[in-house]
Amino acid sequence: METKKIVDPQRTSKATLPKNLKDKLKFVGPGFVVAATGVGAGDFVMASIAGTSFGLTLVWVIIVGAFIKFVLTEGIGRWYLASGKTILEGWHMTGWWATGYFGVYLILMGLIYGSAITGTCAMIMVAMFPGTSFSLWAISSGICGFLLVWFGRYQVIENFLKILIGVMFISIIGSAIMIVVNAGNVAYGLAPSIPRGSFFKILGILGGVGASITLTSYAYWIYAKGWRDRRWISIMKLDVSVAYIVTGIFAISVMIIAAELLFGSGITISGNEGLVGLADAYGARFGELARWIFLIGVWGAVFTSIVGPWHGMSYLFADFVRIVKNKGHKASGKEKPINEKDSSFRFYLFWITFPPMLLLLFKQPVAIVLLYGALGAAFMPILAAVLLYLLNSKHIDKTDQNGKVKNTIFGLIILLYVYLGGSELFQMIFG
Repeated sequence: METKKIVDPQRTSKATLPKNLKDKLKFVGPGFVVAATGVGAGDFVMASIAGTSFGLTLVWVIIVGAFIKFVLTEGIGRWYLASGKTILEGWHMTGWWATGYFGVYLILMGLIYGSAITGTCAMIMVAMFPGTSFSLWAISSGICGFLLVWFGRYQVIENFLKILIGVMFISIIGSAIMIVVNAGNVAYGLAPSIPRGSFFKILGILGGVGASITLTSYAYWIYAKGWRDRRWISIMKLDVSVAYIVTGIFAISVMIIAAELLFGSGITISGNEGLVGLADAYGARFGELARWIFLIGVWGAVFTSIVGPWHGMSYLFADFVRIVKNKGHKASGKEKPINEKDSSFRFYLFWITFPPMLLLLFKQPVAIVLLYGALGAAFMPILAAVLLYLLNSKHIDKTDQNGKVKNTIFGLIILLYVYLGGSELFQMIFG
């Protein structure tokens, strides 16, 4: 079942690797792309709900969630750099059933996610500009992502997302600092604990901060960056570490804002609308300008979750098509590596942008949503299980394989996602 490696021999191993930490930090980039892509409204919503309900006692959950995401992303990057194969090629090694499942899920993901994330972006824009058209903002958000990815290349995407991360840093973290400096007399716990009634919120935070199909795009982004062999593993680990430290800081900042503004107030928030409510509460204390600054940060988090998936999931689909075309056999070696000009890449970019607009206008068909939810509930445990298999296989050197500690961590992650996925399916069927 071998397929052609994604490695381009013309560019492999020619770059000079940095030796000290200062120089290594200059290479940090793909991790920011995958982290910015994964930090969307859902993460902020769960962090704000937890802060509103339990103060800061669940900060530890955000840290654990970011660590889970680090473990999975590092595993994807290590597999690619050690084997020269993408995660989808590794996924294919478990059988055609897995590749078929991935393809169906990716198609449905494009429809549902494309509709949901542009709708969330539109909701934030309407909050900033009351009275404007929700549909117009949703459609224009998707088209902006489409044009940026169609005409841009990876480095353009990375630089753009770094700018948005900077905006989020100033807005979200700046808002949290303002809250801390002007802290009131709200008495909420700081010690890590599991408060009564917090169990499902803990699972929601872990599921949000720790899970996204866009994790699988990381191999394509480090490929586009020019990292092509195992010599880059140490830089890749630094890249992912820095990215998820920043991710955790963003989520903790939102929790701090919610805890100070709403904990003990009796006000409850839920769904993406809760972010607008949190912005309104923030504006009521610090003024309309502060509300705007906070909403701009939230918009930045949401728009990164448009641009990143538009690019990364198009790469995934192009790789999926390449594997299907090869029919699982070893390729001749004459093929060009996939890139943003690939026809299947651009087909998926079109798919995730324009058909979802129909779902926005006519509402999402129930059958598609249910099928998407059923396939999605199984995705993360399968991904973790596939990684566990691949990172203990003979396809990579023993020095790059998992040790006992990493295997234990992967095992716990699999159990967590099996539980989360099972709970989601139960709610879909009986809820």
